Order: sequence, then structure tokens, then C-alpha cells
Amino acid sequence: MRVLTLAHREWASYFRSSIGWLVMALYLALSGFWFAFGTLVPGEPASMRFFFGASQWVLLLIVPAVSMRLFADEKRSGTFEVLMTAPVSDWAVVAGKFAGGAAFLLTMFAPTLLFVGVLEVVADPEYGAIVCGYVGLVLVSLLYLSAGTLLSALTENQVVASVGTMFLFVGWELVASQGGKLLGPPWDGFLLSLSVVQRAGTLAKGVIDSGDVVAFIAASGWFLVLTVVSLEFRRWK
Repeated sequence: MRVLTLAHREWASYFRSSIGWLVMALYLALSGFWFAFGTLVPGEPASMRFFFGASQWVLLLIVPAVSMRLFADEKRSGTFEVLMTAPVSDWAVVAGKFAGGAAFLLTMFAPTLLFVGVLEVVADPEYGAIVCGYVGLVLVSLLYLSAGTLLSALTENQVVASVGTMFLFVGWELVASQGGKLLGPPWDGFLLSLSVVQRAGTLAKGVIDSGDVVAFIAASGWFLVLTVVSLEFRRWK
């Protein structure tokens, strides 16, 4: 119950500040651009694959702006200590804030379902592939959000938390995609399996691989565990 209360409080806070509306407007504007010029192309298949592929990179800009305020804003405003002394476990605090951020992202994604309606009017889309694409969209956004939650817990500077999250995944992708080419076998296959773009791209094609789903969930869970550890360390320091 406390987790749900924290989640609702966090979700509502995005709509009480300009940052929430700006982030949502930016995402929908960029999504509309990619959909209009990458999907609604005469003679091309009725697929949203291009939209989902582009969204991976759009989310790398958008999600850190959502996650940066989860803990850093509490520290800046001086309410962090109050939160830490409340009769709520660190696990509940992290779960509630993460759930609130995730709920905001799902709210942000909801208007893009109109794109599916437009595609239905002008063509005959493959709904199985579209569902897979949205699954990938959610999994990627939750991974970015979980890492951003950790960075936000480690600093009181929201800009540092946001930029740090972006650079983390840019570096991650460079190591995964280019590191294998430099090291060669047998490391190339292992490093490529760590690529977020590679795994999300499979889902964008309309293929749900249980290994990809588990990898995203496990990585997100690991970042959240590290967030809890960081809070507990701060509490007992």
C-alpha cells in the first residue's frame, strides 16, 4: 500500500511541474516526426519497425530527464532526509519511486497508440509485430529508468544524474558493439549479447525472445538493487 502511495505521489508530481509536460511534449513531437517520415511512406510495408527503432535513441534523451528528479530533487529541496526517516523501508521507497516514473512513461506512450489507428486506416498492419515493438519500447525505457534511478540516488545534481545516465548507455553500447570487433572471438559474441540496441532491435522486428526479455528485466532489477544498497549505505554512514 505504501509503495502504491509513493508511486501515485511520484506520478502526480510530474504533472505539477513543467518538466513533466515538456518531456512528454518533446517525446510525442519526435515520435510523430519519425512516424510521419519513417512509417507513412508510400510503397513501404505497413510496419512501425522504424518508429520503434528510432524510439530507442529518443528514449535515451527522454528517460534520463524523467529519472533525474526521483531522488536528486528530494535532496535539492531538503525533503530527502524526511523521506529516509519515514516508516518505510528502502525497498519500498525505491519501488514506489521507480513505479511512479514507470507509470509516467506509460502515460507518455499512450498517445502513440493513435499511430496504430492511423496505420489501420491507411494500410493493413501486422498487430503481432506492433505488440512486440511496444514490449521492447517498455523494456528499454524501464532499463534506462532503473539506471537513472541509481544515478539520481548517487547525486543531488539533476543534470549530473541525467547526463550520467546518457553517457552510461552510450559507453555501454560502444563497448558492446565495438569492443567485440576489437577483441575478436570469443569475446565478440558475448559483448554483442550485451547490446541494448541489438536486443531491442529483435523485438522491434516482431520477434519476442525470452532471453531478451529476461536480460532486460535482470539488468533493470540489478540497477534497482544497487539503488537500495546506495540508500542503505547512506543511512548507516
